[in-house]
Amino acid sequence: MTALAHGVDIVPVSRIERMLEDHGNRFVERIFTDGERSYAEQVVRGRAERYAARFAAKEAVLKALGTGLSGGITWHDIDVGRAASGGPIVRVSGLAARRADELGLSEWRLSLSHAGGLAIASVVAS
Repeated sequence: MTALAHGVDIVPVSRIERMLEDHGNRFVERIFTDGERSYAEQVVRGRAERYAARFAAKEAVLKALGTGLSGGITWHDIDVGRAASGGPIVRVSGLAARRADELGLSEWRLSLSHAGGLAIASVVAS
């Protein structure tokens, strides 16, 4: 039987806006990889939405792994990038990759959206 895991998360964009205002670069550098920051910072309008969607994706991956931020997994162990086609992709490394291997998960499918002040991410791993 093939391993299958799913995770979903919703983040109010206002929560990320508040974190950006209150903590600025300290928050961004602690949570997001260089690539994620580069992507989000390409725009002025929509910056918080991009960060919120990536935060939701990281949370969704943690749920699919069944760990949360435990056992040494860090935010940077989960990277949300862009495929050549333009769609979002997930890359796991470090202890997140180790946990995925333990669960038999090697392929990730990610969907992101933001509307109405909310960002949502859904991830399926097999």
